[in-house]
Amino acid sequence: MATTTAGVRRSTRTVNALTTGRLPKTAPLVILLGSWVVMGVVFALLNAAGVTETFNWVGAIVLGTVLYAALVFVVAMQVEGIRRAKDRVVTTLVSAAFIIALVPLVSLLITVVTSGTNRFDADFFSMSMRNIVGAGGGGLHAVMGTLLITALAAVISVPIGLLTAIYLVEYGQGRLARSITFFVDVMTGIPSIVAGLFAYALFVIFFGAGVRMGAAGSVALAVLMIPVVVRSTEEMLKLVPNELREASYALGVPKWLTILKVVIPTSVAGITTGVMLAIARVVGETAPLLITAGFTANMNYNLFGGAMQSLPVFAYSSYVSQGTDAAAFIDRAWTSALTLILLVMALNLLARVIARVFAPKLGR
Repeated sequence: MATTTAGVRRSTRTVNALTTGRLPKTAPLVILLGSWVVMGVVFALLNAAGVTETFNWVGAIVLGTVLYAALVFVVAMQVEGIRRAKDRVVTTLVSAAFIIALVPLVSLLITVVTSGTNRFDADFFSMSMRNIVGAGGGGLHAVMGTLLITALAAVISVPIGLLTAIYLVEYGQGRLARSITFFVDVMTGIPSIVAGLFAYALFVIFFGAGVRMGAAGSVALAVLMIPVVVRSTEEMLKLVPNELREASYALGVPKWLTILKVVIPTSVAGITTGVMLAIARVVGETAPLLITAGFTANMNYNLFGGAMQSLPVFAYSSYVSQGTDAAAFIDRAWTSALTLILLVMALNLLARVIARVFAPKLGR
């Protein structure tokens, strides 16, 4: 009796939804699954007839989604009206665009994790490639090189970017400020290879032709980081309410101290997040480091003492210059790529943690 009553209630709700101009909540899902099944049957028949060699499940899903968009528009227009029908179609298009954008990312992550775990072991993070010509070895020299080069790049770019942003927001006026903003925008879009050539040309002046060292790579990465730091810091400083500045000035605090004690602490979470994202943006650059830092199979902790290996260049060189055991080189390249992804992920998580910790506490 209870089951019959529940069934009557569900049927009543469905009828009410249709009579009041609203589709049931499960209707779009049923139409979508039905569209996929129909196109799956069509492709199965084409495969059975010999028109296609294999069952194309990707085509079935894509064409099934197109069929769903048409069917849901027709059904919604009959039940809910033209405005609601258009809304459902646009929702379908937006959801499909999101899935299309997500598929390559998920595929990339699956491929890198699957291929990179073959050499993701203790040897990879404790050995270099010195005297290794085939299997074995590791990428410790590349990991250390990436960390040292990126750290020096951050030391160079963060103060310059932070001070530039402070000038543009707090002091900059007139033609000079507009010129700086223009050149920062131009630097944001320069190819990374140009930054590498600039750093190489700069170090050639002091150390001669053919110079390869980690410091040159740091300068190249700093050129790429500075505009990102400037832009992110500038936007964060603009979000600080002017009332805070005016209150500080009213108490007789000079402008430089107001910036140091009020403006920067208020925006430190956003500034730190921008710096972390700038580091994550350059940590995977290959072209500038290939030109400036070069590559080596040995450990090198001296940024001014010869060529220094980095993870992006290590992955590139392992793939391009495959030795006697090609599979070993490919495995090391994939493991380097996986390590880079994990490093970028760690930087993004650190940026989120720092933003949450240093965010202004508005509550009492």
